[in-house]
Amino acid sequence: MSDEHRETIDLAYIGRALQRLTSEVASLRDDMQVLTAIVHRLDNSHARLLEEIRALHSQISPLGNRVRAIEERVDALEDRPHP
Repeated sequence: MSDEHRETIDLAYIGRALQRLTSEVASLRDDMQVLTAIVHRLDNSHARLLEEIRALHSQISPLGNRVRAIEERVDALEDRPHP
């Protein structure tokens, strides 16, 4: 046999190991809950951003139509022969 120090494995040792594992799992669960909440928050903000972009597009679209109509009128005026 070697001169290594061997730790005795008894119920107390197993109990301490289980206690450590339980606290690590609880810590991982807490971390997972925080990360899940962050992902949900980001997902919701992206959905709201998409709604805002659509609303802005519906507001800007008529303005673009008006600008095109004005440009067409200006082009028509420029194409008229001058007296």
